[in-house]
Amino acid sequence: MSSDPSDLSNLRDIVLPTPVSWWPPAPGWWVLAAAVLAGLALLAARQIVRHRRDAYRRQALRELAALPASLDAAGAQSLSAILKRTALVAFPRDEVAGLTGVAWLRFLDRTGRTQAFESGPAASLPKMALGASAPGDDRAIRVAARDWIRRHRAAGW
Repeated sequence: MSSDPSDLSNLRDIVLPTPVSWWPPAPGWWVLAAAVLAGLALLAARQIVRHRRDAYRRQALRELAALPASLDAAGAQSLSAILKRTALVAFPRDEVAGLTGVAWLRFLDRTGRTQAFESGPAASLPKMALGASAPGDDRAIRVAARDWIRRHRAAGW
């Protein structure tokens, strides 16, 4: 080596500092992780509450699926009873319990946001339940009932 500072033989490699460790993370990452965990906990709690709140819907759909394939008067009465019990869970008793005939169909259409009951295929359901008319389109009536059970919304929801 020479004593001349500008001599290239005096050059040495650059010494790099040790890399920054990923652990422990900076405080911002801890805050972000806590926020994500809190969000996931809230989402899980909301799903559990929703699952429990909709238990009556699942039960009604199971009962609907257990009805006989052909809707005679007894089957139509059972289907109407399933719809009425479902409505009694979701709506105030004084609003639902006394409804019959066209008023009941109108209520189902209003709360299910549909026209399947009052002027659609399920309009013959009360007459079928009384045995006063020939059976209607069983499949369309079941579809209307299933859709109402799945989609009805009470005023407070």
